[in-house]
Amino acid sequence: MGQAAPVQQPGADAEPVELEDVEVTGTPLNSLIRNFVNEVAAPNRGRGLARWDKRLCIGVVNLRTEPAQYIADRVSTIAEDIGLEAGQPGCTPNVIVVASDNPSALAREMVEERRRAFRMGGSGMDRGGAALRAFEASEEPVRWWQVSMPTNSETGERAVRIPGECQGSCSSPLDAAPIINVFAASRLTTQIVDTIFRTIVILDVNQVDKVSLQQLADYVAMVTLAQIDPEAETRQYASILNVFETPDAAAGLTDWDTAYLQGLYDAQRTLKNGRAGRSEIVSSIRRAHGELQEQETD
Repeated sequence: MGQAAPVQQPGADAEPVELEDVEVTGTPLNSLIRNFVNEVAAPNRGRGLARWDKRLCIGVVNLRTEPAQYIADRVSTIAEDIGLEAGQPGCTPNVIVVASDNPSALAREMVEERRRAFRMGGSGMDRGGAALRAFEASEEPVRWWQVSMPTNSETGERAVRIPGECQGSCSSPLDAAPIINVFAASRLTTQIVDTIFRTIVILDVNQVDKVSLQQLADYVAMVTLAQIDPEAETRQYASILNVFETPDAAAGLTDWDTAYLQGLYDAQRTLKNGRAGRSEIVSSIRRAHGELQEQETD
């Protein structure tokens, strides 16, 4: 954002300027919420907003034991607050947080060595090749990559073909397609929802020391629990997503962030129309805001 042009000061003999009346109109909360959702939400192409289904297991590496444990515990606690289950010690991590003093080199190495972990090849499972290249080249303090999967909301089974996988004898193209038994789908609803199942977060140790450990952990929680656009412009909102630009703006997750996460996880996800699905999330976030305000006044 460029700096505003300096205002020229009038001389002592300058004629007074009469200003017209200015009407200041506040933006309705629903519009603010809708704008925030549209700005930060980054669903995979052609898919709805994804979220975790049940359990998270957080693994933090390349940090000292104490801060690593704090980040894992803090993200787990926030996950539990929105209804998820945190994995016990020794669980297999599906959220991996890695610290590095050369994060771009690490990102390139990880993608090169385990590309299928980033792009499994199934339709609608990631944000695409351009986004992955941006992940590798990012210069931000924190970068992240998520993989989600269209799943059957009734059974939890995947609802998309994975290249190289098949069922039965593998002699027919149909053997490569998942079998979906339809229970409750209609013209307006669908059983197929989008579920996050892997998040990789890389921390730049040369930059994250600008914020407190809680701020860092809450930022990691926000980009882990929701599909957040790395290029989102959020300065007009009170959000932990601004913490690296303005560290004093928030000590941790704000009410705005909490309402966003709670609304995302409370919302119905089985609407076929993507716009209707977002409207449901907006309404859910609005309800969460109302509940937070009631708690503050009690």
